[in-house]
Amino acid sequence: MLPSQKTPPKTTLTDLTVLVYGPSKIGKSTWCSQAEGALFLATEAGLNNLEVFQAPIGTWDELLVACKEIAEGQHPYQTIIIDTVDNAYRMCAEHVCQKFKIEHESDLGYGKGYALINNEFYRVLNKLSLLPHGLFLVSHSQERELETRTGKLTRVVPTLPDKARKIVLGMVDVILFCDLEVTTGADGKAVSRRVVRTKPSMHYEAGDRTGRLHEVIDLDFRKFVEAYAAGPSGRAAPATPPAPNNQTPATPPQTAPATAKPRAAASR
Repeated sequence: MLPSQKTPPKTTLTDLTVLVYGPSKIGKSTWCSQAEGALFLATEAGLNNLEVFQAPIGTWDELLVACKEIAEGQHPYQTIIIDTVDNAYRMCAEHVCQKFKIEHESDLGYGKGYALINNEFYRVLNKLSLLPHGLFLVSHSQERELETRTGKLTRVVPTLPDKARKIVLGMVDVILFCDLEVTTGADGKAVSRRVVRTKPSMHYEAGDRTGRLHEVIDLDFRKFVEAYAAGPSGRAAPATPPAPNNQTPATPPQTAPATAKPRAAASR
């Protein structure tokens, strides 16, 4: 069981687990839709203007069914997108409450309900992250006031509850904060540019475990792929990340039609 040699670092985008978060309508789903072999597990509306493969998800049990089919591997998808992971967590909480016949997670006392929800949420996301596919988690953003040793500051964070956010932040390879960068143009007028921020800051959550990304990149998937391939020094990556091919996998899906609801719920 013990290895006889080191494993090389993975350098393709379809090996990464990524959190993409930011304000509504900035273009998070559009950005994700251009990932290679993209499949949306759509837990909320918002994809009507995109031509994508999607499995509508209304309950935690439906998410488990979709995850089971993904794990079986009889499909052409290479990047799984949970849009949004916020709603997936709410479904997980409802699932646990129904299972234990309680109205609220606090009804079990001593934090047991919260622990059950977080354990179930972590179990499923962790299994998905270990599959040989990319995993993109989409979340909205919110401002929170935090107290520090020197005073208070406002920080932009994903809209997940605290414990769920810690689970996700600890799991992902890259945290991308989608934002508007406003500068002054030559005519003196404000010029806005949609960007993703990739490095930690006191004012927002972001991070790049790969060490390959520039601090700020245009919110454009092709430019992101180019930046990832070049790395911070502009040199070529050891292996070329896949070029975005938008929404169409090489082979039509056999197990997850674009508009079909998943089959009856099953435990995973």
